[in-house]
Amino acid sequence: MFETSNSSAGAADGSSLSDLNLHGDLAEIRFKVLQGERLTREDGIRLYESDNLLALGHLANHVRERLNGSDTYFVRNYYLNYTNICELDCKFCSFYRKEGQDGAFLMSLEQIFKTVADDKDNITEMHMVGGLNPSLPYDYYIELLRGIKRIDRRIHIKAFTAVEIEFFARLYGKTIEQVLIEFKEAGLDAMPGGGAEIFSERVRQKMFADKIGAEDWISVIRTAHSLGIPSNATMLYGHMETVTERVDHLIRLRKLQDETKGFFAFIPLAYHPRVEDSTQWATGIDNLKSVAVGRLMLDNFPHIKAYWISMGPKVAQISLSFGADDLDGTVRDERVFHMAGASTDNALSRSQLVKLIKDAGRIPLERDALYNTIETFA
Repeated sequence: MFETSNSSAGAADGSSLSDLNLHGDLAEIRFKVLQGERLTREDGIRLYESDNLLALGHLANHVRERLNGSDTYFVRNYYLNYTNICELDCKFCSFYRKEGQDGAFLMSLEQIFKTVADDKDNITEMHMVGGLNPSLPYDYYIELLRGIKRIDRRIHIKAFTAVEIEFFARLYGKTIEQVLIEFKEAGLDAMPGGGAEIFSERVRQKMFADKIGAEDWISVIRTAHSLGIPSNATMLYGHMETVTERVDHLIRLRKLQDETKGFFAFIPLAYHPRVEDSTQWATGIDNLKSVAVGRLMLDNFPHIKAYWISMGPKVAQISLSFGADDLDGTVRDERVFHMAGASTDNALSRSQLVKLIKDAGRIPLERDALYNTIETFA
């Protein structure tokens, strides 16, 4: 499933990685990259701390092209956030509401099915996540999955973060494995990578103390992968985390991928603060570094995704020369980042995604959820 492409693995401008005039730590890292050696925790920290952004781009692009050539993927996906009612009070989250609070919403199954049926010809993948709503019955989720498959069995359902799966098991008195098996039988094909935030207990205690920690998140994903349910992986950056905590997060993902081989892609997610004058926010440099370091450290991940909703289409386009080979997709009706203040469009068309990719000097490939090519735009 995770095939790679042959490539000269040079930079996007055609220059060779060996042409880079690097010294010290980056020269040592370049040697490892050229030899295909795994980078260490110390290497990851050095990469993040480096001010030589173009060198990071060259290094990451070498790996990107070694794995995927110039191929750059996108998918026709619909983001459905079925409820924002949530029992948690995460400090960083602008999406959640309490029941009865202004802005709280819950979509009925009939609303969801009508949305899918009206637009099914434009949907290859349904991406569904929501708040931890304690008032919903278990059958809501089972029927949600079955109902979408009844509309069109070809629609790939990627739904429910590890945080949601743990919540369902706890609320309804089931094991993680029981929930996943029953959801898979009902139509669940894959899981998104959200909810991991950053694998730092220090940060968790300050920003989302009631949410499951790293070990529980990893345990849910390990179980999902063992049942044949693949997933993505994410990292939320640009808040109070340190560079070392970012690298430790990547290493733990890499270790889990060594074990399960169940991750499709890594998606760095830029933090969007609640208030405009906050000093905690990710810059364009943060975005490009997080893509590049992710590509270099996660040598066993087939794809790195540039999530244009959080970093903006223009920076996401540039990131295609910094290690990313996937521009996500049409992403219609996303609410989580937009309720946090994201100023990006609510969707992009296929033609817009193709132009972004072509103008970056890459080859656009529309894919399905499993990275099988549907159409190539040469």
